[in-house]
Amino acid sequence: MKNARNLLAALLIFFSFNAGAQNTAKPINFIIPFSAGSASDVITRILLEQVTTNTGQRFVFDNKPAAGGNIGTAAIARAEPDGFTMGTSTSGPLAINKILYPDLSYDPEKDFQPIALIAILPNVVVASSTLNINTLAELNDYLRKNPDVAYGSVGNGSSQHLAGAYYEQLLGVKMTHIPYRVTANLVTDLVAGRAPVSFQLLPNVVGQIKAGNIKPLAVASNKRLAALPNVPTAAEAGVKGYDSAAWFAIVAPKGTPKAVVERLNKDIVKASADPNVRARFTELGAEPQASSPEELQRYINSEIKKWTDIIKKGGITLEKS
Repeated sequence: MKNARNLLAALLIFFSFNAGAQNTAKPINFIIPFSAGSASDVITRILLEQVTTNTGQRFVFDNKPAAGGNIGTAAIARAEPDGFTMGTSTSGPLAINKILYPDLSYDPEKDFQPIALIAILPNVVVASSTLNINTLAELNDYLRKNPDVAYGSVGNGSSQHLAGAYYEQLLGVKMTHIPYRVTANLVTDLVAGRAPVSFQLLPNVVGQIKAGNIKPLAVASNKRLAALPNVPTAAEAGVKGYDSAAWFAIVAPKGTPKAVVERLNKDIVKASADPNVRARFTELGAEPQASSPEELQRYINSEIKKWTDIIKKGGITLEKS
């Protein structure tokens, strides 16, 4: 009986997606495990607004911010796999938190039906202008000569924290991690030089970069950011193998009908190719993606393996910076 209901739901969504932009389809409840206005929220809405424009499929957004994204992500995993509930989650809840939370209530590798990787937001190595440092090589020299330089992040286990820990390991230096609860406070201390280095997501610091208070030194990616075309990659600046980013993916509960997954993936790929969507992602420092479900599953698996090694080597826990 349950399988029959799910098949019926799949058919309803499949045919409503093919009905054109009529706005007649039953809405899909879409969970976002972070607050309204967060990068996850903004990126998701930009993309799915285009899906709605293209197909008429409506989405009702449900923000569930708590516990580093674990609460909302768990809600996606526990939802009925009928195609009418799914959501966006990120590198934290879908990879890193499996390592950091021993009592995680879901398994990122087993409890979801991957739909698509939609965006990657590389970390940017930045320094306060108070340091009078202009290149990554100068920063590296400074870190080697001055142990325990402070760097800020939005919290233990965040992509920014792990980007810093990974950088310490690659460079063989010791820094002091300072976790912040409020991004604005982090940026204030970065500008003032109290925590003069950070491994930030561009939206958090772009205003201060434009104002000249923070200097971007390198992008932790294998290619430059379109939003920072003059800033080299870490490899170009002399630190090879440094790749760190927050990423965003759409997933559904395990068992969601294949027809729903395939149809939504197709429409996400189409929406991701829209010039307006790509331009708006670029403004946020995000690299648009449009993976297959299978590619997303492999990506999640590889990210868990990568960060397990880095976290264990750094002795990182939720309580330890």
